[in-house]
Amino acid sequence: MTPQQQTVTEKDIHLAHQEREHRTTLRVLRAFPVEKASFKPHPTSMTAMETAWMMVGMQLDLDEVMTDELKMTGPPAPPRTWEDLIAAYEKAHAEFVRKLRSIGDEALNGTIRVPVAKDRVEAQRRGDVLWYFLLALIHHRGQLSVYLRAAGGKVPSIYGPSGDEAW
Repeated sequence: MTPQQQTVTEKDIHLAHQEREHRTTLRVLRAFPVEKASFKPHPTSMTAMETAWMMVGMQLDLDEVMTDELKMTGPPAPPRTWEDLIAAYEKAHAEFVRKLRSIGDEALNGTIRVPVAKDRVEAQRRGDVLWYFLLALIHHRGQLSVYLRAAGGKVPSIYGPSGDEAW
């Protein structure tokens, strides 16, 4: 089979998206003013640190995804510093990618029971669960980019130029 004939799998596509979003997420995390980690735009909002910590949690433990049911126990307490948070994100991402590369493509078609509402779980395809968590990471990154602007930081280019970073 020549390289032009090689089949691109869902896993290949997911890995490519994970890597692209990882680079963008790091740019947003590194742009945030660390002295404003406790910033929150509204009393009911999470702090910037808590919002960023949610993104670390979106780098799933694939060992758990390969079980019969995903246990949503909530994230552990966030680290003490923004630098530790970035290091935890990078480590979690590297571990996620390493494990995803090691599983067979067909594993994404298996099902896992996932909490979808209070006291309700549904069987979902593992590949769909991975996409859901990547999209959730992007969602929380979007929240953090709004915090970033409100906290006085400069928003990097995410999917195009920003008010602070032209192309």
